[in-house]
Amino acid sequence: MPVTDETPVPDGTPTSPEAETSTSQPIRLWAVSDGRAGIEAQVVGLANALARKRETEVTIKRVAWQGHIGRLPWWMNPFPLRFVTPESQIEAPWPDIWVAAGRATLPLSMRMRAWSRGATYVVQIQDPRMPTSPFDLVIPPRHDRLQGDNVFPITGSPGRVNVDRLKADLDRFQEMIEPLPHPRVAVVIGGKSKAHNLSPERAAAMAAEIELPVVEAGGSVMVTFTRRTPEAAKAILTARLRHMPGVIWDGEGENPYFAFLGAADYILVTEDSTNLATDAASTGKPVFVLKMEGQSLKFGLFHEDLERLGATRPFGGSFHSWTYEPLAETDRAADEVLARFDVRKAST
Repeated sequence: MPVTDETPVPDGTPTSPEAETSTSQPIRLWAVSDGRAGIEAQVVGLANALARKRETEVTIKRVAWQGHIGRLPWWMNPFPLRFVTPESQIEAPWPDIWVAAGRATLPLSMRMRAWSRGATYVVQIQDPRMPTSPFDLVIPPRHDRLQGDNVFPITGSPGRVNVDRLKADLDRFQEMIEPLPHPRVAVVIGGKSKAHNLSPERAAAMAAEIELPVVEAGGSVMVTFTRRTPEAAKAILTARLRHMPGVIWDGEGENPYFAFLGAADYILVTEDSTNLATDAASTGKPVFVLKMEGQSLKFGLFHEDLERLGATRPFGGSFHSWTYEPLAETDRAADEVLARFDVRKAST
């Protein structure tokens, strides 16, 4: 499951929903990352959004490097095709659209236009922390404050939440979720990162914050963790909440993450993950943000943006409802990619 930011993500190439009919050949798209679930979630999320709008063949590529090459900055890897592992399968014929994210992909992304002689449209998700000129389009989170003619900032990160996905997973886990009393509260727990931490003490306090309002409302919890959730914190939250009506995913079998989002009346999400908060805000349901230890200026700006849009509120120990327009930044980014791709294609 998961991030730089972590989101629970199933492995495998996504099955694209039925796309619009077209007489032209499908777009060949590579969704490229280092395979970390939170990073892969972003490239797959954007790829699937493109596939919903245009007939597209999506191939997931997971980049790995030989030796210690992958630890070097992009400018110290001038011949990346010599050092990328064969399992990465980075070789011609090149795709029509290259969608990549993460530092590991930069030595490849920045050369893809040259290798394809301009035939591949190169999209880099996140701030590459280098000049943006080697890319056709960069899609960073708005809170990174990156600007440029080929920069299209979005709130949060591209994700995989859409109505069809939520419904499909809710149907698949219906037997587990149907008996749970309302209000159903999805609890999505991240964990340790550069900016935040979830200590045993904070986990115990968080469990108490969650328990009281759910019990008072006569509801149930649906809890899921990410790979970054510290084991001690996971154990404490599980022990403190398992007596309540609900489901706590133990990490075995398929993750019911999307089903929990689809079934929830309210969503609680920790503040440490752009992916998790973006997914939650894409449901249109009331989203409450759980405090963790630590802080970050960029994450502060991100959460201010979500609050300004009406999607989230800090969790104050009680539940209440409100409405807002579900976050649709992934679709907005996909529209921008296709519009610019079509212009490029028409000019060649």
